[in-house]
Amino acid sequence: MNIKKVCFSAFMSCLSFILSTFVSFPFVVPFQHFFNVICAVLVGPFYGFLSALLTGCMRMLLTGRPVTAIIGAVVGAFLAGIGYRISQNMLLAVAGEILGTGILSAIVSYYAMYYGFGVALTSPFYYIPLFMPASVVGALLGYAALLTMKRSGSLVKLQEMLK
Repeated sequence: MNIKKVCFSAFMSCLSFILSTFVSFPFVVPFQHFFNVICAVLVGPFYGFLSALLTGCMRMLLTGRPVTAIIGAVVGAFLAGIGYRISQNMLLAVAGEILGTGILSAIVSYYAMYYGFGVALTSPFYYIPLFMPASVVGALLGYAALLTMKRSGSLVKLQEMLK
């Protein structure tokens, strides 16, 4: 294990939890997705997945969110990391986050809530309109932050530091 990546991922999880808990817009809580994209580029799919898992667990255990807090975080984080690792293109990290959270996690969440908790929902696509806005806004904010870091030269320095 890379102790730098572990510590950075834990730090990102804490920031994500704090911002997701205390800052929200009507029907949109984008900060989990913001940090998923940043972690995808800086620490990769494995540590990004762990960061999202830790954030989801904290949100579920400390704020009473349902299991969708975990499901909605981890798939997008992993796909964002895989997209960036394969291509070294930040836009594929954004696309992985949006596809993974906005669509795949939304569908998986339906089945988890329906079969795991007996929540009667109308369709497997029930959560897509709920997950998609947050994942799009958060992923684009993450992309904007990464572009800002890239222009300032700090992105390369962070990537080198975390190797």
